[in-house]
Amino acid sequence: MPKQKQKTHKGLAKRVKVSANGKIKHRKPGKGHLMSVKSSKRLRKIRRPSTVALPAYAAKMIAALHS
Repeated sequence: MPKQKQKTHKGLAKRVKVSANGKIKHRKPGKGHLMSVKSSKRLRKIRRPSTVALPAYAAKMIAALHS
């Protein structure tokens, strides 16, 4: 019987993207609803995508995506 491969974490795959340098890009939280109560400064900061800060955590996420 062949050894089974581990499946890609589909929930994570829908939410993040691995850049060419191996960094994890994701959308910042807080832009789903209730924009009228948030300041313009806060909305500007939310607008741009972000990267995962901790390398150890990023390595676990990449392993979940490429498994």
